[in-house]
Amino acid sequence: VQLQAYGGGLVQAGGSLRLSCAASGCSFSTYDMGWFRQAPGKEREFVAAISWRGGIRYYADSVKGRFTISRDNAKNTVYLQMNSLKPEDTAVYYCAARYSGSYYVSKEPYQYDYWGQGTHVTVSS
Repeated sequence: VQLQAYGGGLVQAGGSLRLSCAASGCSFSTYDMGWFRQAPGKEREFVAAISWRGGIRYYADSVKGRFTISRDNAKNTVYLQMNSLKPEDTAVYYCAARYSGSYYVSKEPYQYDYWGQGTHVTVSS
């Protein structure tokens, strides 16, 4: 399974970015997908997750109301729309895949099986 994340960049506070993560080598529609981020000197943290069908979505409190996770199973792609960006959103963003065997959608990085290479997001004040 390969995950390719892209769409990061430099944006001013209050701006928007859309991250994409394209999957290959798997039956994408059988995987829950998550976005995580890691800022310099900090641990990797959960941002958002979506179930294999898209019916269940979870968000970290810090991004709720500003970020939206979605997926297109026909395109094997998961998205993270980020609005009202803040300097504290600056981090490397990673997408991850977890084989779905139930209705449980994880927020824990260690429970995800595959990871993309990360895309940098920098929000200037």
